[in-house]
Amino acid sequence: MQIRCTQADHQNQSIIGICIESYCQYQRPYCHHCLPNHVQHINKLIPLENLNDWIQRRMVSINDLQKNALECKQILDSLINIFIPYLNINIEQFGILQIDNRIKGLCQFEVFEQQLFNPLKQSIQKVKQIIDDILKKTKSQIDYNQKIILQVQQPQFMKLPIQKQNKLLGILKQSINPFTYQHMQQYSVQSDWCGAIAINKDCSTLVAGCNSQIKVFEFKQGMLKQIQTLTEHNNSVFTLNFMKKQNQFISGSCDKSIIIWQFNQNNQWISQQRLNGHNHNIYCVILNNNEDIIISGSSDKTIKFWMKQNEWLCQQTITDPSSCVYGLSLNQQQNRVISCSYDKQILILEQSQQNKEWIVIQNITVEQYGYRICFIDNNMFTFQPYGKEQMSIFEMNSINNKYNKIKDINIKCGSDSNGLFFQQYINQKCMLMSKSGEYVNLIRKKQNGEFVTEQSIHFGTNSLYGVMSDDGEYLITWDKKSNQIQIRIYNEV
Repeated sequence: MQIRCTQADHQNQSIIGICIESYCQYQRPYCHHCLPNHVQHINKLIPLENLNDWIQRRMVSINDLQKNALECKQILDSLINIFIPYLNINIEQFGILQIDNRIKGLCQFEVFEQQLFNPLKQSIQKVKQIIDDILKKTKSQIDYNQKIILQVQQPQFMKLPIQKQNKLLGILKQSINPFTYQHMQQYSVQSDWCGAIAINKDCSTLVAGCNSQIKVFEFKQGMLKQIQTLTEHNNSVFTLNFMKKQNQFISGSCDKSIIIWQFNQNNQWISQQRLNGHNHNIYCVILNNNEDIIISGSSDKTIKFWMKQNEWLCQQTITDPSSCVYGLSLNQQQNRVISCSYDKQILILEQSQQNKEWIVIQNITVEQYGYRICFIDNNMFTFQPYGKEQMSIFEMNSINNKYNKIKDINIKCGSDSNGLFFQQYINQKCMLMSKSGEYVNLIRKKQNGEFVTEQSIHFGTNSLYGVMSDDGEYLITWDKKSNQIQIRIYNEV
């Protein structure tokens, strides 16, 4: 029986292959309609019939690692045998020269220990932790899947309608356990006002916009250690974005500029290029998957598209907004951009296939302006109105290709403020993070398209900013009540 794609807009297409890119955030089993999501790592796609071969190659790699570890143990055993004659040594039996040579040998082993054994010990600890994490996640996945497997193995399963069978198989492929984010209080760090936070793809570096400064932290399994302070901006930093293909990040500020930061050979972050063109505060910046287009929104009522050639240059300016632009989002196919602004307008922009310019194809008027907007997939996006206890869901009508609001879902809010804490959708966890007022709401998108709030974290203040890691494992926030950068870790219930 063929496996069908569970994406709502993919017309029940057959799964034709698997994506094996480590950092891919999209659904791993793919159909023809999924291919645009994986175009940046097309060489990491394998046909479905080659899946077993790929798994076997993974097993061979693990076996090779096991052999290397065994050889290492044998070498260490031989070292122990070399040390045995030195035990209970009788100095009186040897001359000065013999004693000198033996002590030199022992000293060489001490140098060996510092240069080789200590790093080896750290590497072994890291490998053990990675394996423990894999085993833990696999166990929870297996426990949950057993219920679905039992249903699939029942004789009644084959009597179910094809649609119902595909639904159960879809749950088996992409099962999602209930979750919470646990506050790791021991990792909290006191910090001045913080208006933007970003973390890189491997969760090793975190940057925070603290007034006009950018503080750079080393991030190790939730622990923060400040290693650098960047002072190129001269006004508040409101947006930070790490690149995934290069060791760079982008900052946008109320000083009207965007800065591209590069990690140099001296392990320092330096300003590589400053982008000038906006006439007022920069409130939002996004980057496409190719990392050759930067899109920025500002209180100067414009959206700018910056293209990477030899250097970054502004190629196009959209002047349709009539007020401050607060939020931007790109769809999975990378051909549409949505924006929200203070004028209560949501703009839908599409890139022309002919001249590659961006044009406004739809303008949606909403009852209340908002700061947060986010694509869920190519045909659906969410919008958070200011001060509301509901979040709006918009979906594209397949007949006229226009986006319409299909429903509001209840969320927690409390008193609201103008915090630029952007929405984030974690595709591999089917989870949306959305700040509203004093709360961060963590919302799961279920297989049937229903949105369910799994957790609402109350911070007791609406002055609240943060980000989630690309894999959804870490939620990092700063709030005015605690004046702390706080770390929360994903935990399946």
